[in-house]
Amino acid sequence: MDYTDPIKTRQDKLNQQYKNLVEQAYNFRQTDSALSDISEYKAIKLLNKLNKLKYLYRDPQKVTI
Repeated sequence: MDYTDPIKTRQDKLNQQYKNLVEQAYNFRQTDSALSDISEYKAIKLLNKLNKLKYLYRDPQKVTI
């Protein structure tokens, strides 16, 4: 069974959410620092998940032995 497609799909979705949270944190930085910190914290949590998925999903063409 090939599990790369669901992993890649999940990775793309989390990456988009991460970008949105980072942008949101940047936009809130001047107006509401608490909301900015919350968005930044959520972005960091998503980045940790992305790093775990990055470990699972390795492009077969790029892997050299």
